[in-house]
Amino acid sequence: MTSEDGGGGEEFGDIPKGDLVVTIQRVQAQPTEIPGCFELKLDTTRGEITGFLHPCEGRTGCVIFVGGAAGGVDGPADAVYLRLAQALVAQGVTSLRLQYREPGEFTECVLDALAGCSFLKGIGGEAAVLVGHSFGGAVAIKAGELSPLINFVVAMSSQRFGTQDVERLQKPLLLVHGEADDVLLPAASEDIFGRAQEPKRLILLPGNGHGLRESAGDVYRILEQAITDAVGNGSPATGSA
Repeated sequence: MTSEDGGGGEEFGDIPKGDLVVTIQRVQAQPTEIPGCFELKLDTTRGEITGFLHPCEGRTGCVIFVGGAAGGVDGPADAVYLRLAQALVAQGVTSLRLQYREPGEFTECVLDALAGCSFLKGIGGEAAVLVGHSFGGAVAIKAGELSPLINFVVAMSSQRFGTQDVERLQKPLLLVHGEADDVLLPAASEDIFGRAQEPKRLILLPGNGHGLRESAGDVYRILEQAITDAVGNGSPATGSA
């Protein structure tokens, strides 16, 4: 099973609950060359997690972005994560672009996402959207199920592996997939959509491959609308995908 098709590691059902724990012990932050962006080092009981924080002071809405099996913090669709993180501050949203400790290891990557949730809650976050691409789509769905901070999940070009319990998510789910994706066929998102509970939405983008570059502008607008509707300007989730 390749990392794109399945991801490494084991599924949660095979791991004792005591092993599904990550604790943040120390946080370091330093400014980057991007105005308003800070590089984070989260020292945890499972190792150091790197992230890039774009804070919106005084607001409680957040978004976490996670990448594919190889990791990465800029996102698909012409670095949509980076572009959104910079723009969403004006919409009252704090963004965290998260880099996995062990890219491709499904369980560890979910725990990284949960650590990101814990960090955001610790700095005042009250509600968050979790966005993932490819392997990260499944990470977002599983972490969204497990974290009470998450109230909306977006999975783009998602793989199936790790989504077997998607019906337990019980939160709004938005799936985006390119119809010309030959890495992970759009049937993967169609299958996830069929098993997920409402509220849910599936958007198929004609002519788009796995990286969604062909409709980068549309992807940006879709994500911006979903995130701001859910957590922008301190608003609670709308209850629809």
